[in-house]
Amino acid sequence: MPALVDVHTHFMPPRLLAKVWAYFDAAGPLVARPWPIRYRHDEERRLATLRGFGVRAFTSMLYPHKPGMARALNDWAADFAARTPDCLHTATFHAEPSAAADVARALEQGARVFKCHLQVGAYDPNDPLLDGVWGQLADAGVPVVTHCGSGPVPGPFTGPGPVAALLARHPRLPLTIAHLGMPEYEDFLRLAERYPRVTLDTTMAFTGFVEEDAPFPRRALPRLADLGDRVLLGTDFPNIPYAYAEALRGLERADLGTEWLRAVCHDNAARLFGL
Repeated sequence: MPALVDVHTHFMPPRLLAKVWAYFDAAGPLVARPWPIRYRHDEERRLATLRGFGVRAFTSMLYPHKPGMARALNDWAADFAARTPDCLHTATFHAEPSAAADVARALEQGARVFKCHLQVGAYDPNDPLLDGVWGQLADAGVPVVTHCGSGPVPGPFTGPGPVAALLARHPRLPLTIAHLGMPEYEDFLRLAERYPRVTLDTTMAFTGFVEEDAPFPRRALPRLADLGDRVLLGTDFPNIPYAYAEALRGLERADLGTEWLRAVCHDNAARLFGL
């Protein structure tokens, strides 16, 4: 393949990223296990490292843990994308009265993908405050990468139920299920099978770190193979406790074939984002 496209990487304002790393260092309640950050470098070195792995396009996944943060984060992300041409301009939102306006503003700034973190944000995707958000994203056809599975620790609105209700109301929503929906893999596969604009990213799936506690069920591999045109490479770089190559080795261990790997690691995201 010509290169990798990684749809789940994190670049954030330095102070926020330092707080995220401190949370992982302390094995906070949403982590619940030792999690050493492998690529704890300054921004310039992280960019060089990611490009050195052969990644031609990536995201700057960032997310607010409380209301009142999204607009400032989106302004930072717009600036980051402007000075980082190989970054897919990323934005975010929270369940708050300004959510629809924040998303409209980010779209006007050129956002190409959004991040929605139901575990960290602890909000219901069906909150009426978000009604204007989902309609805009569905109409614009802009994907939203959603951490909605209950791993590594369940939240009040994680799991397949809230997302199933959301998709029933917005079946055209281009939703990307992060981490293959870990650990409720099969429930989220079912949603992808039902809704043709739903995709899944592979972040941390099949790695030794995850397989210890939340192994992907072998019986579901044929279903994942059948969805091969709607699975996208994600890694969580730099916030991973192992080498980047382990994410790729994990996908190889799934043993779904060369064409599946090529589609997942490059072709599907290149098509989705028009690269």
